[in-house]
Amino acid sequence: MRREWAGAGALLTGRVKALPRILAHDLWTTAIDPPPRSKRPGLHDWLPALLVPLVVCTVPIAAFSINTLVWQYGMDSWDAVLLGGIQSVALIAALYRPVPAWWAVTAVMTVVALTARFGAVDAPLPWTGPGIVVQAGVLLLMALRLRPRIAVEALSLSILVSLACAPHGFVAPTADNTRVAVAVLTAAVVVGAALRGRQVARTELVAQEERTAEERNRRTLLEERNRIARELHDVVAHHMSVISIQAQVAPHLVENPSDELKENLAGIRENAVDALTELRRVLGVLRSEDPLSADARHTPQPTLDRLPELLANVRAAGLRVTTDLAGTPRPIPPGVDLSAFRIVQESLSNALRHAPGTAVRVGIGYGTNCVTVRITNSAPDEPVPPPRHIGHGLLGMRERTAMLAGDFTNGPTPEGGYEVVALLPLEEPV
Repeated sequence: MRREWAGAGALLTGRVKALPRILAHDLWTTAIDPPPRSKRPGLHDWLPALLVPLVVCTVPIAAFSINTLVWQYGMDSWDAVLLGGIQSVALIAALYRPVPAWWAVTAVMTVVALTARFGAVDAPLPWTGPGIVVQAGVLLLMALRLRPRIAVEALSLSILVSLACAPHGFVAPTADNTRVAVAVLTAAVVVGAALRGRQVARTELVAQEERTAEERNRRTLLEERNRIARELHDVVAHHMSVISIQAQVAPHLVENPSDELKENLAGIRENAVDALTELRRVLGVLRSEDPLSADARHTPQPTLDRLPELLANVRAAGLRVTTDLAGTPRPIPPGVDLSAFRIVQESLSNALRHAPGTAVRVGIGYGTNCVTVRITNSAPDEPVPPPRHIGHGLLGMRERTAMLAGDFTNGPTPEGGYEVVALLPLEEPV
């Protein structure tokens, strides 16, 4: 127990010794510590708008302060103008440099209180009425612009200085304004700190929402890439199986094949089987949480040959679809064929979901070195609200096109509809 008390005493002593250094660091600076900014309007947006109201308010405050110092405290006119002017200007300066402004109003309060005290003036000590208003305004702006600890330190020092300037502190006959001032200044600091804390909490909430949206988008991207990888596995596995079968059959198609040929073909088949095994292992990882049934998993991946079947399904769902075929259909690489079908499929799904009742035109163009897929829908009859979160549709189309080193564009049309265009190269660019 004695050791614990000794440790607590040492900790308290250390904090007391560090207090002057902390106060000097916090209250001897011109820097500000505004709350973090966010994309939404907040405290940092409307604070500069206070400049005009403050300038307007300083004129009557300065006049009232000068009048009070001259007639109630018996000061010289020039001294009253100087002190009243400093108070008024400090209220404006607190919007940009709150700590120097607080020093200024505190110094004015001290000078006025000591002048009245030693001059035996029968006036409220230590604050004048305008002095309370200005001091409260400066502390409010300090609490808005700086950390709450600094505002509390300034409030505490203001109260201590006022008690030191008043003859008998709170119990003096003229100390009513001291008690009122303490309550007003404390309320100003509490309100300012509360507003600042609300802004900080709001900014952190917005930042958290942005991080959540980024994580959601990243998860969506990974899910879509996994889906594309699962589909392309079937295409690659088909080719590897064909290579293995051809390597096994090739020796029987040659009369008197040499041992070197048999050995090379056996190596090709062995490598194809090993690659196919590794692909299946990777697919097992990708499909570990796949909700599809076993029959759906082993269904061959669709190609543009199944486009009429897809169009018939969406027409049955109520979508008006027309097709436009350019060029001569011919066999194309399986990856391109699969991606083209999926792009059409996703575009039609988006049209059903986001633009029901519109007319959709599906265009397939077979070029010399590429296949062009263009899906355009007309303007919907009624405005459709935009989706709140990114979906798999456009992201999947973009990923498929990028995988093939193609070009993908999407966006609204001048007529109010929407268009998706994908240019899929038939050969890998050099």
